[in-house]
Amino acid sequence: MSTRKKIALIGAGNIGGELAALCARKELGDIVLFDIPSKTDFAKGKALDLEQNSSVIGYDAKITGTSDWKDCAGADVVIVTAGIPRKPGQSRDDLVATNLPIIRSVAAGVKEHCPDAFVIVISNPLDAMVYELKRATGLPRERVVGMAGVLDSARFQLFLAREANVSIKDVRAMVLGGHGDDMVPVLSATTINGVAATELIAREKLDALIARTRTGGGEIVKLMGTSAYYAPASAAVAMAEAFLLDQKRLLPSAVYLDGEYGYKDLFMGVPVIIGGRGVEKILEIKLTDDEKAMLAKSAKSVQGITDVVKNTPAA
Repeated sequence: MSTRKKIALIGAGNIGGELAALCARKELGDIVLFDIPSKTDFAKGKALDLEQNSSVIGYDAKITGTSDWKDCAGADVVIVTAGIPRKPGQSRDDLVATNLPIIRSVAAGVKEHCPDAFVIVISNPLDAMVYELKRATGLPRERVVGMAGVLDSARFQLFLAREANVSIKDVRAMVLGGHGDDMVPVLSATTINGVAATELIAREKLDALIARTRTGGGEIVKLMGTSAYYAPASAAVAMAEAFLLDQKRLLPSAVYLDGEYGYKDLFMGVPVIIGGRGVEKILEIKLTDDEKAMLAKSAKSVQGITDVVKNTPAA
């Protein structure tokens, strides 16, 4: 029996393909690229292409394309990208009606075949979709997370680095709250190699960067006609790697809150430690009064879309 880890990627589209490529290059484990029956050959073809690429680059990983949940059985990590990506003019919330049935179908597959997996959800609207997946699977909150904060923080970091004319490697940023236009870039936790970003960038410039971060996904949708996939995939793989290698990384992630920050029965982005047991700790960092107010506004938005999901009966 193979001792390699197993990673199931639900959705073989742009993000799924990039996820598979990254996991393979990092040799995190064997990979299953899953999609719906009508896309079986597409998933198999992408998997074969990636396996052939291993001969060129030099990585060892078995990559399987499939539409059979049995091939995902026993996965250590499941990353969910299934659903329809945004189109120009759409908000993430516009995708609820389309993507909710898809997430419920995915949840049934995970519950039956991957009950012990660490599950990372990328599908939008993120905070509501990860809430529904946890509710439908019954998995403990330590093993269900949403990928948003890592991506949003990365966007903020890039904009900060370009404005300050410094290396991206020296910028540390933290973006909390829902994955939407009310997300909360936390300036009090944003530094450039230990120096407060406010020391290097004027406040009006910071405000402009915050505004751009909040609409960063929409900016890409408008340019490409579809959602981003390189950075989202890298962000999800960072979370998966932290779990698989027990790295104890501090990463902003959408997790189920049960009183933390004053919120209950809600998935929202907060700082967490991800290690071999999944979400090992939720950190309640000090926020300024302005940041608390922004988080409250973001939580209200998340609650609204989550309530829609809660009150939508199964088909």
